[in-house]
Amino acid sequence: MIDEAATDFEAVHAARPSGVWAAPGRVNLIGEHTDYNDGFVLPIALPHATRVSARRRTDGRLRLYSAQGDGTTTDVALEGLAPGAVASWASYPAGVFWALAEAGHPVGGADLFVDSDVPTGAGLSSSAALECATAAAVNDLYELGLSAPELALIAQRAENAFVGVPCGVMDQMASACCTDGTALFLDTRTLEQRHVPLDLTAAGLRLLVIDTRVKHDLGDGAYAALRAGCERAAGLLELPALRDLPAADLAPALDRLPGELRPLVRHVVTENGRVLETIDHLGRGDLAALGPVLTAGHASLRDDFRVSCPETDLAVEAAVAAGALGARMTGGGFGGSVIALVEAGHPAVVSEAVRSAFRSAGFTAPVTFTAVPSAGARRVG
Repeated sequence: MIDEAATDFEAVHAARPSGVWAAPGRVNLIGEHTDYNDGFVLPIALPHATRVSARRRTDGRLRLYSAQGDGTTTDVALEGLAPGAVASWASYPAGVFWALAEAGHPVGGADLFVDSDVPTGAGLSSSAALECATAAAVNDLYELGLSAPELALIAQRAENAFVGVPCGVMDQMASACCTDGTALFLDTRTLEQRHVPLDLTAAGLRLLVIDTRVKHDLGDGAYAALRAGCERAAGLLELPALRDLPAADLAPALDRLPGELRPLVRHVVTENGRVLETIDHLGRGDLAALGPVLTAGHASLRDDFRVSCPETDLAVEAAVAAGALGARMTGGGFGGSVIALVEAGHPAVVSEAVRSAFRSAGFTAPVTFTAVPSAGARRVG
């Protein structure tokens, strides 16, 4: 695959790349919409990754080509980069160069060839994978010496300020920092990380990912509105962020808020609690106990945060009815993917049950696969 990436790069850019870098997509076990509220998250990296073949240029130009694109090369001058200057998928890697330059790092031009097997629009952080693979490549090409968390923050800055999606930091931290065989317990306020062992195979379990094929677009305003609502609620409660509201104080706090903000606050506070509950189960080695936590998280996303949709709700219902220990929507919402915790012998049974339910409902057939905790951004060739 690495030789193929180099050959593809040469076909487009007429030279061999200096190297190939990869960064994964992610699924979030639990902790949804908590990251921009300074809360806790628990993602794992997927085996699916975006690969960036790259080499330096000396003329200050950035030339970007994607195997999944429209067959054209985006060619821009680094000095002309500004938010809104680059369209479509190319805005994500271009934004990384812009964010690095804005932060004072000495970066020059580059040729990039991008190839990815991370499903797009599926809530699996294809954008973060692209950003982090680019950041890892530029870090090495220009010998910047940045750490994985620092690269994640650059990638988040690119998505927030250059692309215009006000995401939290979880996706980029997962793509940059995850390790094989572990989940990443991240405090998004302090950025303190802990790699928590997650050996599903040893526990006789599998994590089934169900891509509902409903594409979402977090740049369409709905995500930004949710974040703004959470920030407004924190301000009304005179808190730095909703992370600072203890669960014991939730009920009286809700009484102080307008009705439209109460469900948002209830979700964030209870979701932080579910992350900590999951960490407790993992610490005791009781992985099967995660099932009900996942299902409770989905109910909160569906009923309080209202970011689910008929397809994700049906996938959860059908998976649990077919014997999954628990299931929930993962990602920002409005479509995307569902994760289901299933016993080792049951992924095919659960997958078929979901497909059958989708057929009966007239929905597009979902795509399913099992995920194992995988490594974060790295050089691969």
